[in-house]
Amino acid sequence: MSDKRIFILTHPNARRMAHAQCDLAPDGSRVVFDYEPPKTRPQEEKYHAMIADIARDCKVPFLGRKWDKEEWKRLLIDAFVRAMREQAKTENRPDPFGDHGKVIPSLDGQGIVQLGIQSRKFGKEQAAQFIEYLYAWGNDNDVHWTNEVEW
Repeated sequence: MSDKRIFILTHPNARRMAHAQCDLAPDGSRVVFDYEPPKTRPQEEKYHAMIADIARDCKVPFLGRKWDKEEWKRLLIDAFVRAMREQAKTENRPDPFGDHGKVIPSLDGQGIVQLGIQSRKFGKEQAAQFIEYLYAWGNDNDVHWTNEVEW
């Protein structure tokens, strides 16, 4: 069992408590500073509503059929990651997703497995960028935005 303590540094008292825990931690303890705030629930609701609109209005061009929201979510996240990686490369910045999002052979060698990037791991900034990406993609593909939260 893990004895884990998480402090969200939004108040001076939280900083003092986190500092005190560092002083009390035994040798070998691990301290992680996560500088990007997590995405918000409204951001998550927004991009899910947008994906629902896309699933309703669009077909995957090269496959010619409707796909459900979960399938669209995977396709759109993949496209978003590729676009963000290309932009970072063009701007000579590090890959914003590190080495996540690989395609590898299956264990039996008979197929491929996508070890993907998941929206649940997006920080606040990545979620905002994903929403902007969805707006741009949807506008280019004649999506009618309803702004209804439905998932």
